[in-house]
Amino acid sequence: MTHLWVRAEQRPNEERVGLTPAGAARLIAAGIRVTVEESAARAIPIDGYRDAGCEIAPENGWPQAPADAIIFGLKELPEDGTPLPHRHIMFGHAFKGQHSGKALLRRFKAGGGTLYDLEYLVDETGRRVAAFGYWAGYAGAAVTLKTWAAQRRGGICGPVGVYPGKDALIAELKAELDATGAPRPSAIVIGALGRVGTGAADLCETMGVAVTKWDMDETAHGGPFPEILQHDLFLNCIFARPGTPVFVPREALTAPRRLTAIGDVACDPDSDYNPVPVYDRATTWAEPALRVAADPVLDVMAIDNLPSMLPVESSEDYSAQLLPSLLTLTDIETGVWGRAKATFDTHIERI
Repeated sequence: MTHLWVRAEQRPNEERVGLTPAGAARLIAAGIRVTVEESAARAIPIDGYRDAGCEIAPENGWPQAPADAIIFGLKELPEDGTPLPHRHIMFGHAFKGQHSGKALLRRFKAGGGTLYDLEYLVDETGRRVAAFGYWAGYAGAAVTLKTWAAQRRGGICGPVGVYPGKDALIAELKAELDATGAPRPSAIVIGALGRVGTGAADLCETMGVAVTKWDMDETAHGGPFPEILQHDLFLNCIFARPGTPVFVPREALTAPRRLTAIGDVACDPDSDYNPVPVYDRATTWAEPALRVAADPVLDVMAIDNLPSMLPVESSEDYSAQLLPSLLTLTDIETGVWGRAKATFDTHIERI
């Protein structure tokens, strides 16, 4: 019997989950065994999973799961160097030249396990079957606007946290923007036709921010892109890959510009293809903005688990998108799972 083991997230400020109790009930009805770990942080309580018929396991017990269990989580595992013998479904961030990803692949090679990377679960046309993108863009735009508001106060953006829902986030952000006494800033979104860009643009428009929406047509010439520097905010919603142009080069730090806040929602600072090479590390919930220039000021927001600011909405949305693929785990060698394994095999051969 196919056995899906939903692990607790071990990263701070990560309250999302990729399977809801309703989704778990669907899997069980389809003949899939489902184990869910207890979690002190998960936004969806464990009782719902218990009522759905899931087996309940202690928090962080996945290393001792049966050898044939498929371990399902979202964010990264503890970086302890231990071999990984299980099959894992997660965001590995290991296939685009990320330096930390190479260490993860070495652990899979040492343990003989397999990574089914959630970013590389695609249909026959190459389109991702599920993504948190909309809520990443939504929350990323919100934190970038918070960064801009903090600049108007003469400071830098302070800590951010989890919201019970988007209405609470909107109310707080509106109050911060109104308190600046300044007109709303202008923003440019690159990747505006995708899930991430749509979420970013929706948040900006909700806040009364004028948005310039760019996608592939506007960036096809490869740059430079002086128009970006003529906006107050730039929101990068395009994931780094070979051929991605540089949107904000290092020369922009000292160039004349209106731009004071960058929201790198895609957040690939350690990729060889980083399109925003004015910064070199992700930011955090405790310190959301990294100041990369002082005169004139320029801050970068690059939190890499933004959807967890709205964990209930993002979990419900993502799990609904992913559930049809999870229902096919009984035939893991073909379809979306077969394609994901082929991607893994290609990269593991290089380790």
